[in-house]
Amino acid sequence: MVGAVRSFNRTVTQRVGALNNRYLARDLPLGAARVLWEIGERGCDVRTLRARLGLDSGYLSRLLRSLEGAGLARVEPGEHDRRVRTARLTARGRRERAVLDRRSDDLARSMLEPLTADQRRRLVAAMAEVERLLTAAAVEIAVVDPADSRARHCLREYVSELDRRFDGGFDPAASLPAEPDEMRPPSGLFLLATIRGEPAGCGALKFHGDEPTELKRMWVAPATRGLGVGRRLLAALEEHAVARGARTIRLETNRALTEAIALYRSAGYREVAAFNDERYAHHWFEKRLAER
Repeated sequence: MVGAVRSFNRTVTQRVGALNNRYLARDLPLGAARVLWEIGERGCDVRTLRARLGLDSGYLSRLLRSLEGAGLARVEPGEHDRRVRTARLTARGRRERAVLDRRSDDLARSMLEPLTADQRRRLVAAMAEVERLLTAAAVEIAVVDPADSRARHCLREYVSELDRRFDGGFDPAASLPAEPDEMRPPSGLFLLATIRGEPAGCGALKFHGDEPTELKRMWVAPATRGLGVGRRLLAALEEHAVARGARTIRLETNRALTEAIALYRSAGYREVAAFNDERYAHHWFEKRLAER
């Protein structure tokens, strides 16, 4: 399998021109061209560029300096926070980006045109599947503070989605609490899933000593559903619970969340009698955790 992946990588890098120092017959290598494209029409802060492209700060700085030297971009303090550096395209950079877009389209057509209609459909479908699987492999899960801006984004989206999907909406104040302090060690923890630095999902635990650990605030961004993010988050939460000595994990959920219910059942959770008075819950689940 490793050999097949390496062969695929060699074919793709050669076919897309990654080995050429003048990508698409322009005066930029592929790395600099990709940074130019990612900066976009509205600009992009350097930290986001680094996370999105998976580049170390030194290499990204060199690429940005080369773009500045060519008059294609400039790096300046952010509008709202001068500590944040923002990369923006110059007028010349926008023209160069437009040329790269046209030539990228031409390169894609050159891959498709020699093939039959059936081969084109197969190639495009295979590329879409490869992209989804590579995106799934890029998911990173880490413990973060619930006050982290990405964590707060996930929690806002969690509340918003429940409000849309529940009969009668969802009021967090009427639900059993999961306050930030309850999702910080030693009381609990908060896990954040990211893809290329962007928040893709979250989940939290509340510890209760010898009593079962509670699973809270499980949410996956709609754009990343189907990539296995929820299953990986659930497994990671269980691992953290076991590491803290938990033997049982519990959760409650609403009947509208059919995907979550299916996930819990497939992961070995069994439905039990209600163990709390959560007003929005219709199902209560429990799972015995394997000891280390």
